[in-house]
Amino acid sequence: MASTPLFDLSTIDLDGPIIAGPDQLKSLLRQRGTFELLDGVLHQDPEEGVIVGFKDIKAGDWWCEDHIPGRPIFPGALMIETGAQLCSYDYMCHQDDMGERFLGFGGLNNTRFRGVVEPGVRMVFVGKVNRIRKTMFTYYVQGFVDGKIVFEAEVIGVAF
Repeated sequence: MASTPLFDLSTIDLDGPIIAGPDQLKSLLRQRGTFELLDGVLHQDPEEGVIVGFKDIKAGDWWCEDHIPGRPIFPGALMIETGAQLCSYDYMCHQDDMGERFLGFGGLNNTRFRGVVEPGVRMVFVGKVNRIRKTMFTYYVQGFVDGKIVFEAEVIGVAF
């Protein structure tokens, strides 16, 4: 997997208007409570197959006290989950009717963590469609802090 950005973040306002906030995210995603990790969507381009969202990493977040005491670091597993939620939201936007079908995590490929993420930052996630089928999707996803890639993976989702 390339370590070049999937999308030029300088082309959008990363602090600007949110095109999908908590209510819109809840309408398509089933995660609730502490696992509502994705805070919003800033950009979505179906023609290019790109979506940009964010998570504001705060000192009071539930994981801070225990990971790592005295020096909280946003866990890699939560980076993966946040990226997967962004890609799942985009996938759901492409579906006419999911009905009672369930969308689940299918796996990861080419996952790398390239930086430490500490509270007090906005982590921006970019998802780019690799493949979408009725029962499965793959997206490339990257996480950025201050314009630098800190995480990247290929996320696989399944619908059953």
